[in-house]
Amino acid sequence: MDGGGTHRTPEDVFRDFRARRAGMIKALTTDVERFYQQCDPEKENLCLYGLPNETWEVNLPAEEVPPELPEPALGINFARDGMDEKDWLSLVAVHSDAWLLAVAFYFGARFGFDKESRKRLFSMINNLSTIYEVVTGTAKKQVKEKNPKSSSKSNKSGTKLSRQPEPNSRGPKMPPPKDEDDSGGEEEEGEEHENALCGACGDNYGQDEFWICCDACETWFHGKCVKITPAKAEHIKHYKCPNCSSSSKRARA
Repeated sequence: MDGGGTHRTPEDVFRDFRARRAGMIKALTTDVERFYQQCDPEKENLCLYGLPNETWEVNLPAEEVPPELPEPALGINFARDGMDEKDWLSLVAVHSDAWLLAVAFYFGARFGFDKESRKRLFSMINNLSTIYEVVTGTAKKQVKEKNPKSSSKSNKSGTKLSRQPEPNSRGPKMPPPKDEDDSGGEEEEGEEHENALCGACGDNYGQDEFWICCDACETWFHGKCVKITPAKAEHIKHYKCPNCSSSSKRARA
């Protein structure tokens, strides 16, 4: 984000924050196999950067001093092979959250935000799940705690969210189109859907969007985030998200 002499608002900085966050979540979830390979411990200090176009890159830190932006954690590649993969990804996620906040409030200071503007910026940021919560599944657990009346996936909830009405359906679970005739539990399930978060981008559930659930980790994803269409999903008996699929491949290697 370039100041360019123009007035910047908390909403501008938040859009930059959200885009960088989306890129880093992709690196640690849907693109985790590629991210893992790029973090070669034999290379020099590497950093994970989230970019304003919702992509990510693993690269060396900036050479200029002081840097144009705050720098993310150095040497994330060195710990890769010395830790359990999930613990390593969680560690990278924590440092990524810290970096995103540093960048956002760097822009806030640079653009001269007052107390109310800083408060508004933090409020918008705080409404999103952290990268750590998305990567570890904590965000999903929090959603379940907010909906204690909702049934388990294998019972009421699992059946209602499947496109197939049969309770023993083996297909992947997908939120169905809204049924105007189904009034039982509509308010409760509507709240659960609204609180659901995509495991790839971290955004909330939208009724007009196609979603699919991983049968391994039970995490929900936008179809577009994992490149699964409704037609393709109909032919999948057991869906595994990119993160679970890549973990299985490395375990067999």
